[in-house]
Amino acid sequence: MSGSHVHQGKDGYLLTNHVSDAVDPVCGMRVTSDSAHHLVYRGQPYYFCSSKCLTAFQAMPDRYAQPSSNVAPPSGPGIIYTCPMHPQIRASAPGACPICGMALEPLTPAATEERNVELESMTRRFWIGLVLSIPLLLMTMGRMILPFDIGAVLDGLFPGWPHWMKASWSQCVQAVLATPVVLWGGWPFLVRGWKSFMTWQLNMFSLIGLGVAAAYAFSAFALFFPDALPEAFGSGHELPLYFEAAAVIVTLVLLGQVLELRARSRTSSAIRDLLRLAPNSAVRVRQDGLEETVPLEAVVVGDSLRVKPGSKVPVDGVVIDGRSSVDESMITGESIPAEKLAGSKVTGATVNQTGTFVMRAEKVGSDTLLARIVKMVAEAGRSRAPIQKLADQVSGWFVLAVIGIAVVSFLIWAVAGPAPALANALVVAISVLIIACPCALGLATPVSIIVGVGRGAREGVLIKDAEALELMEEVDTAVVDKTGTLTEGKPRVQKVVALRPGQESAVLGYASSLEGASEHPLAQAITAYAKESGATSSAVDEFDSIPGKGVIGKIEGHAVSLGNARMMSDLNVDCASVDHETNRLRDAGQTVMYVAIDGELAGYIGVADPMKDTTPEAVRQLKASGVTIVMLTGDNEVTANAVARALALDGVKAGVLPEDKYRHVQALQQQGRIVAMAGDGVNDAPALAQANVGIAMGTGTDVAMNSARVVLVKGDLRGIARARSLSVATMKNIRQNLFFAFAYNAIGIPVAAGVLYPWFGILLSPIIASAAMALSSVSVIGNALRLRTAKT
Repeated sequence: MSGSHVHQGKDGYLLTNHVSDAVDPVCGMRVTSDSAHHLVYRGQPYYFCSSKCLTAFQAMPDRYAQPSSNVAPPSGPGIIYTCPMHPQIRASAPGACPICGMALEPLTPAATEERNVELESMTRRFWIGLVLSIPLLLMTMGRMILPFDIGAVLDGLFPGWPHWMKASWSQCVQAVLATPVVLWGGWPFLVRGWKSFMTWQLNMFSLIGLGVAAAYAFSAFALFFPDALPEAFGSGHELPLYFEAAAVIVTLVLLGQVLELRARSRTSSAIRDLLRLAPNSAVRVRQDGLEETVPLEAVVVGDSLRVKPGSKVPVDGVVIDGRSSVDESMITGESIPAEKLAGSKVTGATVNQTGTFVMRAEKVGSDTLLARIVKMVAEAGRSRAPIQKLADQVSGWFVLAVIGIAVVSFLIWAVAGPAPALANALVVAISVLIIACPCALGLATPVSIIVGVGRGAREGVLIKDAEALELMEEVDTAVVDKTGTLTEGKPRVQKVVALRPGQESAVLGYASSLEGASEHPLAQAITAYAKESGATSSAVDEFDSIPGKGVIGKIEGHAVSLGNARMMSDLNVDCASVDHETNRLRDAGQTVMYVAIDGELAGYIGVADPMKDTTPEAVRQLKASGVTIVMLTGDNEVTANAVARALALDGVKAGVLPEDKYRHVQALQQQGRIVAMAGDGVNDAPALAQANVGIAMGTGTDVAMNSARVVLVKGDLRGIARARSLSVATMKNIRQNLFFAFAYNAIGIPVAAGVLYPWFGILLSPIIASAAMALSSVSVIGNALRLRTAKT
C-alpha cells in the first residue's frame, strides 16, 4: 500500500499506510499486512506482531475475533501520538504504549506550547506521594538514623488503643499514609502492569505492579485479618507490614517518570523554537507592481517576494533584483553575513541586514530548509531507545522468574512441607513476592543519577537526562561546530598593518570612521578595536557602501576606501606588494580588508573569530581520553582548515549545511561510533538531536540548548571532558548499586523460598525480610552518596 492516509484502529490507535495498516487483535499493536504472523479465520484475515499473539489467538479465536477484518478503518485527520520506543504505535489521543507502557507523545509538536497533561499528572502524584512517603519512611526506618523510634512514640500517645484492634496505632497510621500513594499515585502503574499481563507484553510496569500489589495487599490483609495469618508471620505489634516499601517504590517510579517526561518535552521545545523562527507573513509583489502582505501559508512557488532591511527571508528562493547582506548564521553558523546579488540563493528564516531585494520563491511549506530541520529534529528525538529499554527486557524475564519461583515454592511446601503444610506454603509464596519488590532495584539507578547530575551542575555541566549521563562514558567520537564552540563566535581585529611605520593608529582611525555607522559584524569589530586602542575617528562626507566589496568616503579632504581585494582592483589600487603577508593571514583563517587613501594603499586589517582560551586544553583532554575529534562547519574551507591545523583535529568538513551535519553524525553512528555533538546554533540543532549525546554551549541559542541533552553553562568545551569523567564515575557507582540490589534478590528470594529449611530448619520470617529489604536500600543510598566527593 502507498500514500500517507490516516486510519483509525481499535481503542483509538491510528496508523499510516507507510508504517502499518492492520491491528493485532490480541495486543492492539499496529502491524503491516505483510506480517509473517497471520492467519485466516472464518474468512477474515488477521495479522499479528509476534508468534506469541498468533498462538494466543489460535488458542481462543472467538475471544479475539472481530465481526470484520482487523484492517483499520479510515479516520479523519488530527494530532497523531506515538511511542518514543515503539514508533509503529499510533494513537488519536494521549495515553500509554500498549507494549512498553511509556507515555505517548505527539508525532510532531505544534508551534504553540501545549499543556503536557501526562507530565502535570505525574508531577502532582509525585509531590503528594513524596510528602506522604517521607513520614512513612521515618516511622518504619527512622530508628536506623534517629535516636528514638517514631512508631513507639506514636503508640505511647494512645495507650488506651482498643484491645480488640490487633494492630498498633502507628501501624494504622502507616496504612493511612500509604493508601493514597499506592491507590492514587501508583494507579497508572498498576493499570499498565495489569494490561501487560493481559497482553503478555511484560515490562518494567509488570514488575512494579506485581511488587507493589503484593506488598500492599498482604499488608492490608495482615492489618485487618491478623488471626487469619499463619503463626510464622507473627502477631500483634510484630505483624510484618510493607506499606512503606509499596509507597516508596511508587514514589521513586513517579520521580523517574517526571524526569523522563521533562527530558522528552525538551525536544518538543526545540521544535517549537524552530517553528517560531519562520516569519508569519511575506510581502508579495503582484504582476501589476503593487505589493501586498500575505500569510506565509499563502506563498506559492514562483511568487515574487520583497525582503526589506531587518526582515526575515520568508521562504527558500533566489534573488532576482537588488542586493544586500544576509545573516545566515542559523544555517551556516558563520557570524559574518553573506553578500547577496541577483542569482544568489537565500534561505527562509535568515535575516536580511542592510539592503532591499526581490526574490523568487522556489521552496515553500514542508520543502523549505527550516521545515526539513524541524522534521530531522523530531525524528532524531524519537530515534533513541530510552534507558528503560534494557530494564524492560530484564524485567520481563525477572517477573516470570519471580512468579515461577513463588508458584513452585508453594507447591513444594504444600505437598512435601512440614505441618501445617498449606500455611507454610502460603508464607513462602507471599515472602517470595514481597522480597522481590524492586525497592533496591528502584533506588539503584535514580539515586546515583540524582547525585551525579547535582555534582555536574556544581561544575557547570547541566545534564538533562539519565541516558545522556550513561552514554557519555562510551563516547568515542566528538563532532564539534566551529563558530561559537571552538571559537568565540564574534570577529575581532587580529592585526593592523600600515605601510608607513608608526601609522597604524591613523589607518585604524580611517577604517573606524568609515565603519562607524555600519551594523556589519566586521565593521563592529573594527570600531570596537579602535575604541580599545584609542584611535581617533573623524567625520565622513560623501559616504557610500558597495555591497559585497566595501565602503568609501571623504575624511578631512582625503578620499578613503576600505574593502576587499575586488574593491581595490576596481579602484586601481595596487596591493601586490603585500600579497605574501595577506595570503599568510588568509591561510591562518583571517579576513583581510585593505585601506586606501587618495588611491594609494595605506595598510590592511586582519579580522578573525578568535579561538576560545580554553579550547586547546579541552581538545588535549579529549584526545588524551581516546576521543576522536571532527569539526563540521558552514564556514569556508580556508578558515576551517586553519582552525583544524592549529588544534590538530582528527578531521574537518567545511561548507556543510544543517542536514549535512545531521547525515554525517548518522554516518558515524552507522559505523558503530558513539557520538557526542557540540554546537551552539540553530544550524546545529538536527545534529545535536541525532547524536547519542548532544552538547550545547550555554552561550548559544535556545534552539541548540533545547535540542541538546547536556549544556555547558559557561560555553567551556572542557566541560565535555568533565562530563565524560563524571559519567565514568556515576556508571561505576550504578553498577555497584545494581550488584547490591541483584545480590540481595539472588540471596533473598531463594532464602524466602525456603532452600535453607532442609539443612538448618530456617524459614525466613517476613519481618527479617523487611529488615533485609531496608538494609539493601540503605546500602544503595550510602554508596550513591559517595559520588559527591568522588574524584572525577
